Amino acid sequence: MNALHQHMIDSYRTTAHGTRLPPHPGTLDWQATRELVSQAALTRRRKRSLRERWAGRRGSGERG
Repeated sequence: MNALHQHMIDSYRTTAHGTRLPPHPGTLDWQATRELVSQAALTRRRKRSLRERWAGRRGSGERG
């Protein structure tokens, strides 16, 4: 079964239940890609911030 067949089945189910139709296959691909890239960038920034914070504590001799 490909994406078009799945979309047809999902569309049939949603009309039977009276809910909202799903988006067509491929319409949200770029949005999902942008969200993944921005999430990865945020994770890198957080890791870098933690490394810098811990690097500053090593030489100070203080804990806390």
